[in-house]
Amino acid sequence: MERLPKITIPVIIAIIIVIIVLTKSAVTIGSGQAGVLFKTFGEGVVIDEPPMSEGFHIVAPWNKVFIYEVRQQEILEKMNVLSSNGLDIKLEASVWFQPKYDELGRLHQEKSEMYKERVLLPAIRSAARSVVGRYTPEQLYSSKRDAIQQEIFEETKKIVDDQYIQLNEVLVRDVTLPPTIKDAIERKLKQEQESLEYEFRLVTAEKEAEKVRIEAQGKADANKILSASLTDKILQDKGIDATIKLSESPNSKVIVIGSGDSGMPIILGNQ
Repeated sequence: MERLPKITIPVIIAIIIVIIVLTKSAVTIGSGQAGVLFKTFGEGVVIDEPPMSEGFHIVAPWNKVFIYEVRQQEILEKMNVLSSNGLDIKLEASVWFQPKYDELGRLHQEKSEMYKERVLLPAIRSAARSVVGRYTPEQLYSSKRDAIQQEIFEETKKIVDDQYIQLNEVLVRDVTLPPTIKDAIERKLKQEQESLEYEFRLVTAEKEAEKVRIEAQGKADANKILSASLTDKILQDKGIDATIKLSESPNSKVIVIGSGDSGMPIILGNQ
C-alpha cells in the first residue's frame, strides 16, 4: 500500500507528458484549408512538398503548422483616387482571390500570413489609381465603368501573378463623384438627351415633308404627261367608243350623229 503512490505518480506524469505530446503533435486542417509545415530543427518552411491537405495529421511536437484558407475569398476595398483632371473620386471595389495552392509554402516564406495586407491591397490600390487617372469624371460616371473594371483587374493581375496569389475577379461596386461635379454631369447629360430628341423630331418632320413633296411632284408629273397625250383626235375616238357602248344598252334613247361642236354625237334621254 505504501508503494502504490510511488508507482502511481510516475504513471500520472507519463500520461500527462503523452497527452501534451499528442496535443502538440495532432493537427486538424479544416475544409477549404491547407497547412504549411515549419520544421524547427530542419530546413524551416517546407516548400518542396505539397501543402498539408484537409484532415487529421500528426507532426513532431517541435514543428509547427501554419493553416491557410485556400478557397476563394473576397476583400471589399474603399479608396480615394484622382481622375485625369485631378478631381477626387471615391471608388469601392470587391476583389475575389485565393492563394495559389502549390505555391503556399513560398507564399508563407516570402509574404507570410499577412500577404493580403502586404501584397494584394497595395496592388489593387496602385492599379485603381493608375486606371482611374486616365479617365474624366464624366467617363467614370457614365460609359466607362465596365472598361475601368476590366483594366483594374488586368493591371492588378500582372502585379500579383508572381506573388503566389491567384486573382479571380475585380468588381467595381460604386464610383462616387463630388456632388457639384455629379450634378453638372447630370445636367449636361439631360441637355444632350433633349438635344438628341429635338434633332430626331426635326429629321422625322423633314422626312415627312420630303415624302409629301415627292408624292405631289409625282402627281403633277402624271397629270402633265396625261394632258400632253390627250389630243382632240384621241378624245373623239374615246367619245365614239363610249357612244357605241351606250347605243348597245337596252335603255331607249335618241342619238343625233354629228350634232356636237366637235362633231360628237348628242345623246338625248329616255323617251
